[in-house]
Amino acid sequence: MTGIAVRQAVGLAEARGFDTSALRENFLIEDLFAPGEIRMTYTHYDRTIVGGAAPAAGTPLRLETSKPVGSDPFLKRREMGVFNIGGAGTVTLDGETFELTANDCLYIPMGTAEVSFASADASTPARFYFVSVPAHRRHEARLITPGDANRLDLGGKAECNERVLRQYIHPDICASCQLVMGMTLLEEGSVWNTMPAHTHDRRSEVYLYFDMAEATRVFHFMGEPEETRHLVVANEQAVISPGWSVHCGAGTARNGFIWSMAGDNQDFTDMDMVAMERLR
Repeated sequence: MTGIAVRQAVGLAEARGFDTSALRENFLIEDLFAPGEIRMTYTHYDRTIVGGAAPAAGTPLRLETSKPVGSDPFLKRREMGVFNIGGAGTVTLDGETFELTANDCLYIPMGTAEVSFASADASTPARFYFVSVPAHRRHEARLITPGDANRLDLGGKAECNERVLRQYIHPDICASCQLVMGMTLLEEGSVWNTMPAHTHDRRSEVYLYFDMAEATRVFHFMGEPEETRHLVVANEQAVISPGWSVHCGAGTARNGFIWSMAGDNQDFTDMDMVAMERLR
């Protein structure tokens, strides 16, 4: 089964008046994973589609297009990045099968006609998180492991933000049209995932928070630097971040997040830093 929801773009002036419920309805994706289903959200921020596939063992899930996508097959004019955050599984592209274990990533190029997701073991099913954005040319499919990714050690204990960032789909690692994806894992005892905060008006971003205990929550901060808001986020929920919004968070315990960006460029350092004294 494939389902897709649609989120319209929201301007900064409109967002200033949102209450908690409206913020969550517009920027938080709470129900990405359901056993035996593919669930997707089509956003009007750089036409980014965010999805989760949770196949049962022995029953592959096939990616299908729908009206919001506007083309058939799904990836006729799109590219996609897939992370496995569950047990071992496979992703099959036009008959070629790739095995993904936990924290592996697969880049899927534009023009791929058939995509299916499968779990290897019913007791520990795979959980595939994916992001798809428009593309203009076909690159090569590539499986990227944590060891293949570009590792950056960031932050420090004194700032409570010691973390390991890995760039997977990135110009130095894997060619893509506009999609950039990676993973950040906080070290034990650190809480802030990104601070000082920044914006990047030329690109939108999505965070999937994961690797969290059931009772753990992340207080994700968003909004204009002078008009910040927050979302309380549970495990395996995603936050949509428009280009005008800061995006950072503090967790009540250990957590990680998968980040994805799309927009005018793929320059990871193209960001506008926000001085601490600006934040309100």
